[in-house]
Amino acid sequence: MANKKILMCLLWLSCSGLFAQKSYDLVIVGGNPGGIMAAISAARMGKTSVILERTGYVGGLPANGLGATDIATRDATTGLFREFVDRIKQYYIKTYGANSEQVKMCSNGYHFEPSVGALVFQQMLDEQQDKITVLTMRQFDSDPENIVMHDGSIDAIHVLNRGTGEREMYTGSIFLDATYEGDLGAAAGVPFRVGREGADEFGEPGAGRVYKYWRGKEGDGSTFQGDNAVQSYNYRLCLTNDPKNRVAFRKPSHYNREEYASIIEDVWTGRNTDAAMQYVTDSMLMENRKHIEAGNPTKLPGDKWGIFKITNIVHVPNHKTDANNQHGVFVSTDLPEENWAWPTSSWEWRDNFAKRLREYTEGLFWFAQNDPELPEHFRKATREWGLAKDEYVDNDHFPRQVYVREGRRFEGVYFFTAHDALPVTLGARPPIHASSITASHYALDSHAVRKREKGRVHLDGFLSYPSAVYTVPYGVIVPKEVDNLLLPVPVSGSHIGFSTLRMEPCWMAMGQAAGIASALAIDEKVKVQNVDIDQLQGELLNQKATLMYYKDVRYDSPYFAIVQWLGLRGYLPEWEARLQEPVDAVTLSAWKKKSGVSLSAFKAGKSTRLAVLTAIYEKIK
Repeated sequence: MANKKILMCLLWLSCSGLFAQKSYDLVIVGGNPGGIMAAISAARMGKTSVILERTGYVGGLPANGLGATDIATRDATTGLFREFVDRIKQYYIKTYGANSEQVKMCSNGYHFEPSVGALVFQQMLDEQQDKITVLTMRQFDSDPENIVMHDGSIDAIHVLNRGTGEREMYTGSIFLDATYEGDLGAAAGVPFRVGREGADEFGEPGAGRVYKYWRGKEGDGSTFQGDNAVQSYNYRLCLTNDPKNRVAFRKPSHYNREEYASIIEDVWTGRNTDAAMQYVTDSMLMENRKHIEAGNPTKLPGDKWGIFKITNIVHVPNHKTDANNQHGVFVSTDLPEENWAWPTSSWEWRDNFAKRLREYTEGLFWFAQNDPELPEHFRKATREWGLAKDEYVDNDHFPRQVYVREGRRFEGVYFFTAHDALPVTLGARPPIHASSITASHYALDSHAVRKREKGRVHLDGFLSYPSAVYTVPYGVIVPKEVDNLLLPVPVSGSHIGFSTLRMEPCWMAMGQAAGIASALAIDEKVKVQNVDIDQLQGELLNQKATLMYYKDVRYDSPYFAIVQWLGLRGYLPEWEARLQEPVDAVTLSAWKKKSGVSLSAFKAGKSTRLAVLTAIYEKIK
């Protein structure tokens, strides 16, 4: 039987000429930021890649409305992600002038229009066009028949060319799953999870079934039990209130008013799901109704008015927005529960849901702008907004891609939980691993389930912790058993742990690490599990990636590499390196013992910490 499988594999590979496909160093399934950065970082090490993207466009969510980069500590995630945002800023400076309103609104490159995000991604890819091939309209399905494996490695994959209807085969040395859903990893047989774990499995705060007000405490009805819930999806809309660039929402063909009818009472009374509602009385609701009937906007604590009642808005340049789902209401731009099947379903099912979600979203805005039972001045305020005319011009100005917040989560060499994401005590350093990636985000941001149930809002696991900066081990993107597969997007972790890794800056950082690891595995002829961590960290530092965050040492500092390298090895366990301060006796003794380096030339209270660290670095590096 084994010989027969080998023969079939050889026959399959020998037929590759039928598809006119050549082999690449990296075969990357998914053209989102994780896949793009993997290809670029590998190209900088001389490796070729093919990016196979199912849609007609690459760029993922940053090219589809997610233009407000959600990152709390900006200096913690650098590398290719920082190159991306710096290019965004330079685009606005070059196009509109350094003192323009557009440059101000771009927030140093972290806030941008979808078309600008797509443009910058394309520029970065074009600079490596001799190494990177981008093929769009290539669909990979998770059926095992679409993957050829032998002795724990992937030899080839089959994809559908959606333009021609033909099947194509791609071979390579390393394969990367950069899909939001994890389709390639599933086809390769990597064990995965879908849904959320109960609080009893890992002891994570916010785990399991939770009821709570937005930014409030966990409330009655919370069972903390695991289930099949995944974070809800929506479209990140690019809206504008500029009449010259505004396109009105249309009434969709499958409009169902009943889906939105409950909003009427919410608008008239001001009822919402913000924590402030816990202190709102019936008399306050009635008083607010009279206030609104008199032609005023709502005055209830936590309540929103107009467009802000149904969507959360962050402004980006040129009077546009990144419009997300509104967390403080019962009905917004997502369809909680209806999307739960997405991670493991066929593309036919996913496409049908995407259409359903689009029509639901269009219907929601049309309802808010036109339904006669809503206050007239509410409708008028909502009608000030529409879709941006100059975005997605070939798709009726609507985003082309659903915001898939969570798909499969694979069980890799390392499993990431909330305990890795959050410091144990205030100010304490997160655990130090043999890691390759540092990420920064508001911890445990998870939008999974929002529904009206017995007068409560059911929000999955959002905890209003301060921003967390944490170190992510290389093992979260490495499967245990497949020797030439990396998973920089559907990473290994619990539902709560994944909720703080799933941001685009994090995926760019993990993609960059995956590209470098792929190049090292090829050069050293080793499995991805056996990539040398010191080499991986060294090349990441060469590409200006931050591996350990220090408040007082930026990535462009001449001492960046020294601080990073020694920080990863436990020499600098605090948040600041304090390089110019005199070294104290206790620290000098500890560094001498740890390094084995004679430090007799240095004096406590006189020699700087930088001088001592430099000597240690030069000796043991």
